[in-house]
Amino acid sequence: MARAVSSRGGERSRSAARANAPPVDPPAAKPRSLPAEARRAAILSAALEEFCARGYEGARLADVAKRAGVAKGTIYLYFADKEALFQELVRSMVSPVLGALTQLREVDIPARLLIETLLNTFVREVYGTRRRDIIRLILSEGPRFPAIAEFYYREVVGRVLAILRPLLQRAAARGELPGDALARFPQLIVAPMLVAVMWHGLFDKFDPLDVDEMVRAHVDILFAGRTG
Repeated sequence: MARAVSSRGGERSRSAARANAPPVDPPAAKPRSLPAEARRAAILSAALEEFCARGYEGARLADVAKRAGVAKGTIYLYFADKEALFQELVRSMVSPVLGALTQLREVDIPARLLIETLLNTFVREVYGTRRRDIIRLILSEGPRFPAIAEFYYREVVGRVLAILRPLLQRAAARGELPGDALARFPQLIVAPMLVAVMWHGLFDKFDPLDVDEMVRAHVDILFAGRTG
């Protein structure tokens, strides 16, 4: 009888302790238990780290899966192969720049503001993030893997130039540009951004580059003192 009373008393004590215990946060969701879009994003993030660490040829889907915390087979639910995974990284890189350019095409703004907006978007959304490493990777791996260079030209370079060139032609016709060189060679506008990416990877630890100031100087040179 005493043991029964003692048992009931102990149970009441344990119940009270559980009731007074502080709430416990649920465990963080693992990639496997994430929603599909979040899991896809985790795979892309892991792929960026893997490609940057090992290059295109050295990157393996098994290692991407390990970084993302998913089974290798899970990657194939979203991407057909390593090439498709890399291509999606490229698309995600250029998406903010293309989005900004598409919006600029719909409004009538001075050429100088157009170029400043484009370059500042690149600095903020690409150069200022790990997306710059994708460009660096393409510059280094493109000659060895022509399919990568072709895809980058088609999805990034070609699309940017297709939007930018008619905008510059319109600006030249209005007299907003110092001649028609920029309309004929819009590559001149974005060339310093490639230089900035290469500089960051090679020389930034020796001589850090002030990219914002470089953009301002570049625009001043392009417009040779014009304000419009």
